[in-house]
Amino acid sequence: MKAIWNGKTIAESNNTVVVESNHYFPENSINKDYLVLTNHHTSCPWKGQASYYNIEVDGKKNENAAWFYPSPKDAADNIKNHVAFWKGVQITE
Repeated sequence: MKAIWNGKTIAESNNTVVVESNHYFPENSINKDYLVLTNHHTSCPWKGQASYYNIEVDGKKNENAAWFYPSPKDAADNIKNHVAFWKGVQITE
């Protein structure tokens, strides 16, 4: 699977974890040159608190377009150290 935004591959892995129709990419498959940590957080009753990254490619910014659970609840332990994408990030095989 690949996560592509603004013509650049942000992540690529054969080992994504699918939760609620989102592909979570292992942290080591992410090109962190394109990610900038934000102060944005949301909460999920069964996964825990999510943190977010902006995606920045060639001077363009996609705010809070990637998220992860730094300390997921036990029910979501399988997505620890994984990142998911939305807001126009194309997920393809």
